[in-house]
Parts: sequence; C-alpha cells; structure tokens
Amino acid sequence: MMTSADTDLMRVLADPLRLQIVTLLARETLCTTHLVEETGAKQTNLSNHLRVLREAGLVETEPCGRFTYYRLRPDVIEQIADQFTALAQSARLTAEANFKRSCP
Repeated sequence: MMTSADTDLMRVLADPLRLQIVTLLARETLCTTHLVEETGAKQTNLSNHLRVLREAGLVETEPCGRFTYYRLRPDVIEQIADQFTALAQSARLTAEANFKRSCP
C-alpha cells in the first residue's frame, strides 16, 4: 500500500527538471555547476529544485571546498521502485482474475 510519504516522493519526481537531476545524479555525484551545465537551468532555479530533492530525502550533500556535491540516495529510489513493483503485481493479479466490483 502506498503511504503519503511515497506519494510525496512521486510528486517530487513528477517535475521534469527534478527527474532530469535525479537521472544525472544516478550516473555520478555532481556539484551545482555541473548540473547547470548539464540541464541548462538557471543556478537559482536549480538550487531550489535541489533543496526540494534534499528535503524529500532523495539526495544528500557533500561539501567540498566552496562547492557542494549532490549524490542520489539509491535506497530511497529502491523504495519507490518496490512500491511500483507491488502495484504492478496487484494489477496483474486483478487482471488475471478478471476482478470487477459490481455496480449498485
């Protein structure tokens, strides 16, 4: 069953730029400068999206001199993937059983 926290994570990932950031961070740990270069987004806009991702627990930061590097938390992504897998299994079983709730 999906929790409100899972729903919140999906909403966070529903934004195209945040999904792009997560996709880039899945490949390597990057600083804001790298993410600006890769996405073409303005630094302030990107920082706001990174804050949302950080507050949602999807990314963690690592200070390195005057830069901050961002790293994706794979355990959180796996949690979301597990929820989608459970939904797919439930849908498959429902379809195979041809389960329909009768109308009143």
